[in-house]
Amino acid sequence: MPLVAGIDSSTQSCKVVVCDAESGEELCRGSAPHPDGTEVAPGAWWDAFLVAARAAGGLDDVAAVSVGAQQHGMVCLAGDGAVVRDALLWNDTRSAGAAAELIADLGGADRWADAVGVVPVAAITAAKLRWLADAEPAHADATDAVCLPHDWMTHRLSGDAKALVTDRSDASGTGYFSAATGEYRTDLLELAFRGRRPRLPRVLEPAESITAGTGGPLRAGTLLGAGAGDNAGAALGLDARPGDCIVSLGTSGVVSAVTSSAPRDPSGIVAGFADATGHQLPLVCTLNGAPVLAATARMLDVDFDDFARLALAAPPGAEGLVTIPFFAGERSPNLPNATGAFHGVTARNLTPQNMARAAVEGLLCSLVYCLDAISAQGTRIERIVVVGGGGKSPAVRAIAPAVFGRDVDFLADGEYVARGAARQAAWTLTPGDRPPAWARPAARTSAAAPTPEVYERYRQAVGMVLDRP
Repeated sequence: MPLVAGIDSSTQSCKVVVCDAESGEELCRGSAPHPDGTEVAPGAWWDAFLVAARAAGGLDDVAAVSVGAQQHGMVCLAGDGAVVRDALLWNDTRSAGAAAELIADLGGADRWADAVGVVPVAAITAAKLRWLADAEPAHADATDAVCLPHDWMTHRLSGDAKALVTDRSDASGTGYFSAATGEYRTDLLELAFRGRRPRLPRVLEPAESITAGTGGPLRAGTLLGAGAGDNAGAALGLDARPGDCIVSLGTSGVVSAVTSSAPRDPSGIVAGFADATGHQLPLVCTLNGAPVLAATARMLDVDFDDFARLALAAPPGAEGLVTIPFFAGERSPNLPNATGAFHGVTARNLTPQNMARAAVEGLLCSLVYCLDAISAQGTRIERIVVVGGGGKSPAVRAIAPAVFGRDVDFLADGEYVARGAARQAAWTLTPGDRPPAWARPAARTSAAAPTPEVYERYRQAVGMVLDRP
């Protein structure tokens, strides 16, 4: 019975799962926290991995390993493989001005959408490289290679200072790789890095692997898969297929869908990412997720159970009360300085029940907006799957199908990124056109009568925000 391991090196922690390669049954797991902040020494990820791997019983007996990790982060390496400076993570916003410069330098957002399917924002690696070139030119000059967090972890696992590989899914979030063509755009890399052209990781095919040597923590000969960005890793762990739309409701909201067509969205709302199987994974991310519900519950001075009961005691549409959930600004639509609001307040509808219901409906409507943006790119949506802590709320589970206008599948909590990485590792043992047929995670389907008027009122309220001077 061959064993495989999947690693999820996320923003907040490292998780390791060990699975049976044939069935996908999880046999053991471990985790360890990552440091806070938006600038982190990559060595901290490695230290957390070692702790998590020990908690999972060690990896001496696994046949293959793959890494899923947070996307976009900038890891700069010197010629000897040493880290040049602390990594800038996706949520480091000092590169926002650099992103705006890059859009102008290429001649507008349309040019970026055509070139790589991604319009620069502060998160992507290209914007961070431009910031580094301008703010820290000595570090830029010392950079021999640029990679992403999952690339760096694979590099360390290989025990080879020169081994640098990646996959399509993570590369597609850099701003200098096209998910549509599967090729790097080194001209855009040079544009971002002020004429410098550092080495880039070799892009492996979904089932392709390299072999761990004797200089790392794995048994020599252990296969190392291509790895994946976290969203693509989760899609693989969930066994998402064309027609599936994944809604992740955590600190932020993320909506992605598996499709065969690469999107082109000059607005920058839909990012043209790849998945980990050879398909495309158009994705939209919001800044506001489950904290919208937590903040409203705190304002109402109730716990989460009572908050859900209040929301479900109100009628659909909350008697005309609408919540705009832009509590932390917003990126979809791009309103970084926006604030949240309650619209349509009357003396009759201003009740705790309606306020709780409006908060849930407003948050879900913001995710429908994301789904509509993906659908507008020609992506077929047949099934909606909700994961993340926000999906635990009974109110979200009851109201979501009404707002989305279709049945919604809710999954139990699981380490889906790590599971996706483990499934990819198993794929390297028997390469083929498709990953191994592991059982899909169990889902509970929620149904309700559609309430399209709720989303229509939400769109009208957001339109008022967009029209503000």
